[in-house]
Amino acid sequence: MTLQKTDIEQMEMLLIDGIRSSNIPFLDATIHDDLLCLAPDGKTITKAMDLASHKAGEMVVDQLTATMEDIRIIGDTAVATIYYDTKGKMLGHPIEGRFKYIRVWKKFDDGLKVIAASCMKI
Repeated sequence: MTLQKTDIEQMEMLLIDGIRSSNIPFLDATIHDDLLCLAPDGKTITKAMDLASHKAGEMVVDQLTATMEDIRIIGDTAVATIYYDTKGKMLGHPIEGRFKYIRVWKKFDDGLKVIAASCMKI
């Protein structure tokens, strides 16, 4: 089955719900074990760090509104850009404002997974 933009749109919405609710089983299944993510301060975030933050209650979402900007399909990989209006805590630090994310999704036998991401405050 060929990867479609609608697949990524659906996964992005599910990911947002998973982040909002700190749904550890969903996040664990959706984030690739070798994820690399650049935070707005330039720090590199791994899957282990992200999940630990949710488990410890250091990831708190008071507001998270997403607007999809673009999705590019390249074989079994997709690159998505999304705007987030957000308020809460990320890795225990207050976070608020408008952010732009780029997220890389790859199709595996067991489903779509995030393999890379980066975000910046705009």
